Parts: sequence; structure tokens; C-alpha cells
Amino acid sequence: MLRYIYADQLTQYPKLAKTMFKDRADQFKTRLGWDVSVDGAGFERDEYDAMNPLYVIWEMPDGTHGGSMRFLPTTEQTMVNDHFTHLMGGGTITSPAIWECTRFCLNRDAPSRVAAALMLGGGEIMNGFGVRHFVGVFDARMVRIYRMIGSSPEVLGSEGKGRDAISIGLWEFAPEAQAKVATRAGVSLELSRLWFERAFGQASQRTLACAG
Repeated sequence: MLRYIYADQLTQYPKLAKTMFKDRADQFKTRLGWDVSVDGAGFERDEYDAMNPLYVIWEMPDGTHGGSMRFLPTTEQTMVNDHFTHLMGGGTITSPAIWECTRFCLNRDAPSRVAAALMLGGGEIMNGFGVRHFVGVFDARMVRIYRMIGSSPEVLGSEGKGRDAISIGLWEFAPEAQAKVATRAGVSLELSRLWFERAFGQASQRTLACAG
């Protein structure tokens, strides 16, 4: 199932949080070889985890992490604006209608549908919070995954070639795309909405409580 959890709520889900940060270390440090910090507990965390972001997490039947994404509004400090403005010619992205999505992570044994389920959760955030777009940095390996899911971004800028390419993308989530992603995830739109409403209630528009 999908869970929507702010960073300051992770203590309520210790098993889920522990396995998420361990899976991030496994994916970004071990498998991809990124220059990320892993602490003595084997957790991969950075300064943006300290900003009380909103996580969308796929919880496996045993309560462990299957996959996750991290969201922050671009009106606050973001990875794109702090480290990747050169990909956009030096410009920044700042809008209450645009949130940054980072740390797209999958447990190495997660079912293939988990990636689509996370994208479905992203669509629920757009619908529920009135977000028009997500922005994020992605590497070449993700192009195939996004295409397979049916949620490819508009590329705003890139550097590098082939497998070493890094890009900034902008996502929107049209209703027809949401239906396609739901089918890929094996999750009905009704169930997806139920999971979201369990976390936030049934108000159609909400304000972000995670910044500060």
C-alpha cells in the first residue's frame, strides 16, 4: 500500500523508515556509485531529509520499504535550485504550484509495479494539493522506467551523454495518464484515492505543512 508520511512522522513507522534509508544507501551508494553519505547505521540521508519533506512510500506486506519518493515545494530550499541550476542555464524554479521530487528509490526485490504505484501517489499529491508540476533531476537509466510507466517528463536541460547523462525534467499528470499509470501499478483509482484520503482527509485543496 501507499503511505504519505512527513519526515517528522517517521518515528511512528520505525521499520518502514529504517528500511527506506537502508534501501536508499543500497541503491544510490552501492548500486549506482553516487557520492552520497551513508551513516554508521547504513542509512543514506541528506540535508533535505531534515527539512520535513513529504515522502510517498510503498509499504510491503511485512511492513518494510518497497519504494519511495521525496517531495518539497520549490518555494523552499531544493536540490534543483541548490545544485543543478547550470542545467537550466543558471535559472531557478520557484513556484507554489511546482514541487521538487527527489530520491526515487526502489528496493532491489520490489515488484515491478511499485515504480508505477509511486507515480500514482505523485498524481494524488498533484490533485490533492493543487500542484501543477513536479521538477526533478534524473539519470539516463530512469528514461526507460518513466517511459514504461507512462509518465515521461519534459526535459528542461541535460549534460553528459549516454549512460552518464543527467537531466532536469518537469512532470505534469493528466487524468488520462493517471489511468494508464494506475493500470500499470495494478491499483484502482478508487483505492489510490482512499490511501491518500486516509493520510490527509477529503479536502480537495490543501496547503503544504512540511516546510519550515
